[in-house]
Amino acid sequence: MEEVLKLKARIGNRDLDVVLLSQGERVVATVDGRKYELEVHRSDDDTYLVFNEGHVYECRVALKGKTRASFEVGFGGNTYSIDLTDPKRLRSDQNSDKHHHGLAEIIAPMPGKVVRVQVEAGSEIEKGTGIVVVEAMKMQNEMKSPRAGKLVRINVKPGDTVNAGDVLAVVE
Repeated sequence: MEEVLKLKARIGNRDLDVVLLSQGERVVATVDGRKYELEVHRSDDDTYLVFNEGHVYECRVALKGKTRASFEVGFGGNTYSIDLTDPKRLRSDQNSDKHHHGLAEIIAPMPGKVVRVQVEAGSEIEKGTGIVVVEAMKMQNEMKSPRAGKLVRINVKPGDTVNAGDVLAVVE
């Protein structure tokens, strides 16, 4: 399955546009217009082997804090602090006041595979409760409730493949 992920990355004091196209272990990364064709293999929980133009690099990735958007990345003898932002998520957060009444849909922001469903339909939940975990680009993303309410419907189960824009769950 082919996955495309568009992100904003902040490395040190530089802001970069990043587009990742993943086809299994093959990844095409475009960083501020520069294209890299890579093959990426996970060797353990936080270590990856990256193959690029006949060279092999070891890359260590560790979460910074509790957010899944900030990382310490060790690559080529250097360590980089990287903060990622999904521009689509910024837009949806700006419109989050529309979720105070009626139904709120929890939408898949990118294609991926459902790893976990964390709450059962019918449960009363708080704003920010993790509902579904989707793995995309070898990273797990927790989809959270935009508001408190009752989880009236879950449309996925572990192992399901989802597309960007699919409704994963509904909160009333």
